[in-house]
Amino acid sequence: MTYTQAGVDADLPEFLWGSDGVEDTARPPAPRPTKTRPGHTPGEAGLWIFILGDMTLFAAILIVFLWERRSDPVVFEESAHQLIQPIGAANTLVLVLSSYLVVRAVFAHRGGRYPQAIRLVAGAVGCAAVFAGLKAFEYYSEISSGNTPSSGPFFTFYFVLNRTTLPARHRRNGALACVAGDAEAQAFPGPDHRR
Repeated sequence: MTYTQAGVDADLPEFLWGSDGVEDTARPPAPRPTKTRPGHTPGEAGLWIFILGDMTLFAAILIVFLWERRSDPVVFEESAHQLIQPIGAANTLVLVLSSYLVVRAVFAHRGGRYPQAIRLVAGAVGCAAVFAGLKAFEYYSEISSGNTPSSGPFFTFYFVLNRTTLPARHRRNGALACVAGDAEAQAFPGPDHRR
């Protein structure tokens, strides 16, 4: 079966085609707009500056973390073993699943399958809620066992990197963007809605 027979976007890999039934093949893929300028970078310049700044900040914190870990590896190793590792593994899977759902939603929207896109976005927002719930339980467990940001350098980095800075902001903003995009898709469901 080719992508046109399945009614999906040509750029979508075959394993992502999905099989939601009639809805997947009801409409042909929406035509892709052509680039107006060769070499044009997609998106807003401010967004790319924000992403670069965010990456730089995270890299700086990570370098300081690695430097501090080098000075006392035994304490860092013992502290890391106090964490609830299955929750970390579960949260990693939830993040991967939410990213997958967002990618599927984008391709569903581009293909004109708006109800499927809405369901996929709802799934991604649900993943954000699951992630936040698991993190809340993890923080509660750590604080209850006496591990706070003042417990040592490892837990200072743990709470700063996991709670107060980048990831928490990304989860919140990502969930809000999904909800806003979903609302826009419901209000303006056609391919003619381009800004």
